[in-house]
Amino acid sequence: MATTIAVLGAGSWGTALAVSLSAGGHDVTLWARRAEAAEAMARDRHNPTYLPDIIIPEAVHITSNLEAAATGKALWLIATPSHAVRALAQRLKPYATDSLIVVSVAKGIENETLLTTTEVLGEVLSPPVPADQIGVLYGPSHAEELGAGKPTTVVAAAPSIRVAERIQSIFMSGTLRVYVNDDVRGVEIGGSVKNVMAIAAGMSDGIGYGDNAKAALITRGMAEIQRLGVAMGARPSTFAGLTGIGDLVVTCTSRLSRNRYLGEEIGRGKSLDDVQAEMQMVAEGVRTTASVRALARRYNIEMPITEAVYAILFDGKKPADAVRELMTRSAKQEDWLPHILEDEVS
Repeated sequence: MATTIAVLGAGSWGTALAVSLSAGGHDVTLWARRAEAAEAMARDRHNPTYLPDIIIPEAVHITSNLEAAATGKALWLIATPSHAVRALAQRLKPYATDSLIVVSVAKGIENETLLTTTEVLGEVLSPPVPADQIGVLYGPSHAEELGAGKPTTVVAAAPSIRVAERIQSIFMSGTLRVYVNDDVRGVEIGGSVKNVMAIAAGMSDGIGYGDNAKAALITRGMAEIQRLGVAMGARPSTFAGLTGIGDLVVTCTSRLSRNRYLGEEIGRGKSLDDVQAEMQMVAEGVRTTASVRALARRYNIEMPITEAVYAILFDGKKPADAVRELMTRSAKQEDWLPHILEDEVS
């Protein structure tokens, strides 16, 4: 059954999902913040800045008028950078209804409040939107591949399995496979904190350390993600899934990963400011690093890789010095969770 959908954010992921949803027969409106960008995309049927090789079907309505895009839709897809979610939600609230489903694909944790994107959306939009109708669509997914019709698999997570299954049914296609999960906290922590680890993996690449170091960063990074997630109430099993190890692997290893790229350039000696100035897209992991470090301290969770990335990004520590400190830490057992948490979840 066709659904009326507003895709709010015309970056690479918003554009790719608009194309995918339109191909699935849905009535899709793609909202771009800048009027000139919306006009150019509507005229030329492609997004030259973020997804230049993908044709946008004529059936996708493109506008910069937020009221026109949002009013009367059954589903809103929030596809802006995570730090812009609150401001967008505040603008959207006058058009929200109690029947609306809101899905976020923004991955990050708000710096000021340490809230995930669904928590930010719930704080602003609920009421009238019921909290159990606010979910996410996360997983190992590059917009360039989905837009080109390459197989992609993600997770729809919402507090209500009924709502998660509704999201699943809307987004499923021959090239986009969707699983459901009601562990929203775990899905969001896995999908957000992996960007911090991708920066670390990129730094390792930039320095030239090789596959041994990369494998260790991915594995020990997963341990950090799971420790924090479980301390925050997530299920340990979630981190073995698509938004745990799946998202972590693709983001740490792919040449399409903007977070890995940012880390690689810093590992080669560039400053954070210089790298960000050169990038057209937002590397969510930079802001997320500050939030994750603050959460680790709030929950008293040991996250040495996160601490090292923070020190490099914000305190000016040299990547090679940070690695040396990680390698010479006191000897440890290979514990994935603190013993007290292992007892609680066993």
